[in-house]
Amino acid sequence: MSEVNRDITLEFADKEFTFRMTPQDVTKYFNSMTNNNKVAPSRNLLMTTVDQVEKASLKPFLENPTTVMELASALLEEYSPDIDIIVKKPSSTLSD
Repeated sequence: MSEVNRDITLEFADKEFTFRMTPQDVTKYFNSMTNNNKVAPSRNLLMTTVDQVEKASLKPFLENPTTVMELASALLEEYSPDIDIIVKKPSSTLSD
């Protein structure tokens, strides 16, 4: 299992941004997501976890909601531990 507190660097537009991710950040993100509210929690995750020195440079990229979602998705994908999940199919035989 990987560390739960991680520094993750994303590179885009010829720039690097480092994000400090914790389980609390991810929990807050998931808890704030609703059917009608996805971009704001994603933007908040990016802005609260990015290195403070890089915050001003990141802001212009967050004007486009699609970019916000792509960046948050990449960040969460990298943060997530690699685990193998197997979904077992139910038996097709009926038991009496």
